[in-house]
Amino acid sequence: MLEGKDVLVVEDDPVFTTMLAGFLVRQGCLVRTAENGLEGLKAMRDAIPDVLLCDLEMPVLTGMEFVEEASLQYPMVPIIVISGTGNMADVASALRHGVKDFLIKPLDNIMVLKSALLSVMGSQDSATEGSRDFSSQWVNVDDETVIDEELEWHIDELKANPQASRDLLLGLMPDTESRQGDWQVNYCVLQDAGTLPVLLDYSWMIDGRLAFYLVDAASGGDKGTATTLLIRAFFNDYLRTRMAQENNLPALIQLIEKGVAQSGYASPVRALFGIFDATDRSLSLVSTGLAGKFQTSDGGQFVPPLAWLGKGAKHNDVMRLHLAPSGGRLSLCEAGAGSFSLIFKRLGMRE
Repeated sequence: MLEGKDVLVVEDDPVFTTMLAGFLVRQGCLVRTAENGLEGLKAMRDAIPDVLLCDLEMPVLTGMEFVEEASLQYPMVPIIVISGTGNMADVASALRHGVKDFLIKPLDNIMVLKSALLSVMGSQDSATEGSRDFSSQWVNVDDETVIDEELEWHIDELKANPQASRDLLLGLMPDTESRQGDWQVNYCVLQDAGTLPVLLDYSWMIDGRLAFYLVDAASGGDKGTATTLLIRAFFNDYLRTRMAQENNLPALIQLIEKGVAQSGYASPVRALFGIFDATDRSLSLVSTGLAGKFQTSDGGQFVPPLAWLGKGAKHNDVMRLHLAPSGGRLSLCEAGAGSFSLIFKRLGMRE
């Protein structure tokens, strides 16, 4: 599958570049190299590669700046970062820019690179082209959950280093404010620096709805970070491939629970899933272990904690609430989850 693929290697270490290029040529790839990010962008303008390999620590243009620029200009090109940094904040930043996989130098087994290339090439050719990150490669939403060998280091690293896990999850938090039409969504958070955080993820859909979830990573113990990443992967894949047709939170939860059960590295966690529909100011919520309180200018309503995700949450009831014309606030009220509020606000209106 790698035969004839155009691979661009952007790396300032000539020894490592030679090693990578030699291996790729033996796999039948057409290899081009660049010593820094600026040369890498020039090479991409000359000819768009099938896949891009790059370091994060380079002169002239930093690797992260290069990744950001390359992903903006050439979103169709899958990027694999091969770097000597194990900083999880860097991993998170790279993921936000669409990096498909993140490998750590030195590569003890060069076949890990081949496996990663085959994986991103496969997702590039699939119906979800250009839309997977490294955590998405742990799952197959249409069949069953799997874990690729080249990703095992991620899980081992996260389990062994709680601070790295926390840095990664915090780095994956979305922008604190997002707008769609005349609605604004933002969140406020205050959490214990010594524990894994509550992770929020959300996405505006083309029909104006906002899908989101909150997951208490600490509730999963030493498997909490890996479980949270699995949830993130399923959530994003579901929105891309099924949400428009199914519009079904219980179906999403059932899919995630199947992944938790089959993965071998995930555990039950507390979470909460929701969909905000701006057209009728409705809010659909499914608690999977997290309790909350929904408040508007018209009053408040308690969101009771139901079965945890991974413990039969697919049977949990859907709560259907309505926002006031000015908006509303959803707050977690579990002591272990710290202080977390998600605010829906209609622009130009006062409470």
